[in-house]
Amino acid sequence: MLGSGPNRIGQGIEFDYACVHASYALKEAGYDAVMVNSNPETVSTDYDTSTRLYFEPLTAEHVLEVVRREKPDGVILQFGGQSPLKLARELEKNGAKILGTPPDAIDLAEDRSRFGRLLTEIGIPHPRFGTARSAGEAREVARELGYPVVVRPSYVLGGRRMEIVYSNEDLDLYLRSSVSADPEHPILIDKFMEDYVEVDVDAVSDGEEVYVGGIMEHVEEAGVHSGDSSCVVPPITIHRALVEQIEDYTRRLALAVGVVGLMNVQFIVRGEDVLIIECNPRASRTVPFVSKATGVPLAKVATRVLLGEKLREMGLEGAPGTNGRFSVKAPVFPFDRFAGVDPLLGPEMRSTGEAMGIDRSFGGAFAKALTAAGQKLPTSGRVYISVANRDKRAVVLIARAFADLGFEIAGSEGTAEVLKNNGLSAAVVPKIGENGEDVLGLIERGGVDLLVNTPWGRGARTDGYLIRRKALMHGVPCITTLAAAAAAIQGVESKIRGGGIERVNSLQGLYAAKA
Repeated sequence: MLGSGPNRIGQGIEFDYACVHASYALKEAGYDAVMVNSNPETVSTDYDTSTRLYFEPLTAEHVLEVVRREKPDGVILQFGGQSPLKLARELEKNGAKILGTPPDAIDLAEDRSRFGRLLTEIGIPHPRFGTARSAGEAREVARELGYPVVVRPSYVLGGRRMEIVYSNEDLDLYLRSSVSADPEHPILIDKFMEDYVEVDVDAVSDGEEVYVGGIMEHVEEAGVHSGDSSCVVPPITIHRALVEQIEDYTRRLALAVGVVGLMNVQFIVRGEDVLIIECNPRASRTVPFVSKATGVPLAKVATRVLLGEKLREMGLEGAPGTNGRFSVKAPVFPFDRFAGVDPLLGPEMRSTGEAMGIDRSFGGAFAKALTAAGQKLPTSGRVYISVANRDKRAVVLIARAFADLGFEIAGSEGTAEVLKNNGLSAAVVPKIGENGEDVLGLIERGGVDLLVNTPWGRGARTDGYLIRRKALMHGVPCITTLAAAAAAIQGVESKIRGGGIERVNSLQGLYAAKA
């Protein structure tokens, strides 16, 4: 079994979790678990996790040497993330038996042209996309799709070098500064679907049946990388008919691709529309979260499937229950450790960890998760609001909700004017550098308890950037999307009403109580 190699943003501990569970499942089934990994800071490389450990680089040359020495019944790639998957074809070509999803199926999910044709054949809708192998092709594809578009290199993890571009000038800057297109490494260009909600699904397939392990609704809207967005199980704004449609698409896709083992699928939802944006035939960063939220260890289940066991033999049918509880995953960011970093979220993953909260209400679970992630929501004080023009209408309801909870509202001139026009009391805070105490001074003297600031403008020295950096330096929770602000309101309300936020229970105790 191949581990995930070095920890990096977008790939790390969550894959180590899957590898460790797989190793335990192999030993429980009577097999020797042979681990190949190169990272000493993981549990998979602990002396007692596997039967034998090869502390080697994750390259085809080194892995094949281990295969020649061990002569294993098979090689497991899907628990270590993207790095092992890249070796699939070369290992298979040199005689290694790949357990689980075959290399051609892995390539089918990664190759956007093949994947797009498959989705058309099985009738699953998706945003329009294209592939470019030169700068000229990239401009032509973007013109056909219409801006804004999402651009990224192929075969990457964690959204590295992924950006949303809004014009030809943005695209040219991306091509010059971030990545170049060539026939071997094409650029993937997708139509960016604004105002959609993103949904993650983790599932296990045995080639005949598919178990949908968890459906996670993202708190932030589509456009924020899935690893940086908070998410909740079960979904809170998606009605049952759409959930069933997502389950149906997941099952059809897994069987059509030929997945054996774990699979992660990403959807976007708006109104009655459900579109698929990505399929990954491997463990995902959400496997540990879903497993803990539902009590079903997906990595162990997938390992048993790789060994030939069927899902029906395990009694895994239907959807997992959550026993009336909501589970929220909140990302942990390293922004306070780096000078000059803007805590703005986007399509490139920036979080370095995550925390989890479980409660009988979404607000309680969200507040617990944020507290564990180091972002303690206030229950009183002043909320400073400054949003982009596109958000000014929607922010009125959010500001009113904060006011109803007893918060004082302050804002930039433009935002405060809109709030006043809608019957809300809002103190105007001068722009940065104007006469009087500006927002930076207000934050510095402890006059802001929560900041809601959606971005406008580009560049490193915009007012929004300076405000967010100042909040970060002084430990003020900073929210950069309206969806997250709406979730924060529920979290604050739960804390005010005493929803047991400070009480801590163990997962073991939770599932013992369920039994």
